[in-house]
Amino acid sequence: MYVRALAGREKALGRDHKSAIDSSHCLAILYKDQGKLAEVEQIYQRALAGYEKALGPDHTSTLGTINNLGNLYADQGKLAEAEQMYLRALAGYEKALGSDHTSNLGTNQQSRERLC
Repeated sequence: MYVRALAGREKALGRDHKSAIDSSHCLAILYKDQGKLAEVEQIYQRALAGYEKALGPDHTSTLGTINNLGNLYADQGKLAEAEQMYLRALAGYEKALGSDHTSNLGTNQQSRERLC
């Protein structure tokens, strides 16, 4: 269903529309759950580029995708890459929400990953 939704949204709205990007993000989460990790990284990178273009580097949707890339890299044992993504996401969340915001006080992987 996510593949169909993504194709339909890209056709109707364009590849760079937030709804199409959201669909690709959801597809990446599904593929991660299915263990299709090679596809996940490619889709997250695509979603990240789309969010950065459409919403900017400090939007929470962009930062959520950065965080999810960190989760993926951690799952793959790519700890240096995971750390880089986590630090980037944390810096962005602190900038966007403030350092004392409850979202920044602990790691809540499920809430940041489950946007779908």
